[in-house]
Amino acid sequence: MERPTDAIFARIARRYDLINRLLAVGRDRAWRRSVIECLPPGRMLDLGAGTGAALPLFGDRTVVALDPVPQMLDLNPTPARVVGKGEALPFGEESFDAVFSAFVFRNLDSVETTMAEIARVLRPGGSMGVVGLTRPKGKVAASLHRAGSAVVVPMAGALIDAVDEYRYLHRSLDKLPPPEQLFADPPLRLDRLWRMGPLGFVYAAILTK
Repeated sequence: MERPTDAIFARIARRYDLINRLLAVGRDRAWRRSVIECLPPGRMLDLGAGTGAALPLFGDRTVVALDPVPQMLDLNPTPARVVGKGEALPFGEESFDAVFSAFVFRNLDSVETTMAEIARVLRPGGSMGVVGLTRPKGKVAASLHRAGSAVVVPMAGALIDAVDEYRYLHRSLDKLPPPEQLFADPPLRLDRLWRMGPLGFVYAAILTK
C-alpha cells in the first residue's frame, strides 16, 4: 500500500537532491560521508536510497538501493535497485554487511518494525549507519529551530514549486522522539551517536548487530 509521503516524493523526485543541498548549505554529502566511513566493507543496503545521492561515497562496496518510490529509483544509477519498504525488506536473513539510511526515518510507518527488519538482514557483526533530522537539544533552541523551519523550509520548497511538500518536511521534524531516545533500546547496539549542523539539528548514529 502506498503511503501519503510516497506521492510527495514521486512529485518532487527530480528536484529533491537540489533542495536538500540548499537546505543543508552544501553539507549533506559531508554528513553522509561521516557515517559511511564508520561502516564495514562488503555488501551494503542503501535504505531509502532515493536518487542515489550517497552512491559516490560507498567506495568499492556492493550496493543494493531500496526505495518505496519508483520515480526516485528511476533516477538512481545504482545497478541493483529494488522497490520496497523498510518495514518489509525483500531480502533473506543475514544478507548484508552494512545498512545505510539518510534522511529516511521520519518518513517510516514504523521505526520499530524497520529496525527489526534491519537486524534480520544484517550479518553478525554488521553495522547500520543513520543520518537524520531532528530538533536541537534544549527547549529554547528547539523552539527557535521550529519557528525558523516553519518559514525557511516552505520558502525553500517554493523554489521548486513544492511549498506544500516542504511544509510536510517541517512538520515531520516533530514526528519522532530525539535520536538519543529513539535508539535507546533497539534490536541493534548503539555504538555511537553525534549531532551535526547548526544547533545540532542533524544526527548520526552507528548501530551494530
